[in-house]
Amino acid sequence: MRRYSGELELFDRLFRNEGFNLIAGVDEAGRGPLAGPVVAAAVILPEGAIFDGARDSKKLSPEKRESLFQEILSLSLSVGVGYVLPWDIDKMNILKASLKAMEKAICALKICPDLVLIDGPYRLSLPYPQVGIPRGDTKSLSIAIASIVAKVFRDRLMCCYHRLYPDYGFDRHKGYPTKGHLEALANLGPSPIHRRSFRGVYTSPPYESYQS
Repeated sequence: MRRYSGELELFDRLFRNEGFNLIAGVDEAGRGPLAGPVVAAAVILPEGAIFDGARDSKKLSPEKRESLFQEILSLSLSVGVGYVLPWDIDKMNILKASLKAMEKAICALKICPDLVLIDGPYRLSLPYPQVGIPRGDTKSLSIAIASIVAKVFRDRLMCCYHRLYPDYGFDRHKGYPTKGHLEALANLGPSPIHRRSFRGVYTSPPYESYQS
């Protein structure tokens, strides 16, 4: 196991010193995109696990995320993933959908955590001790690792959607509102995986104009 000399692991160690051994960090990816699901991951790391270069997934290159992703899967005690699909996001709003995805990710763990560290000042509807941490992916190793898993999983999923709807360029922008994505929306209208409640989507032509 490679070593990373940062403060992330020190933050988690504070909770271990209080007697929590099975700490699950949970984070989501995909709140901002106009298309695709919101994805969350929960990760329980073994004591002493430190990953070289691990930090908030947004600060890592795609290549570094992929490299760490494989290491995380091989070293973690348990990894769970949950997601909420676009039409359900439209029904419940993106914040509620993000929290629901986090709850699903924790429920997918094969080991019950004795503490959940959440990215953001939130509380989940789960019967576990939990701490909501604003900007937790920059403070906690468990949350930062979860953010990497969620990001890689979602990016791979959007590349799969690209095969179904290649005209939108989901493999490049992953559903985020880039110039090219907005131009595709203006020309084609929304695809079936676009979030109809999001500005930039509901101002686009209707779905019937889309031709694959």
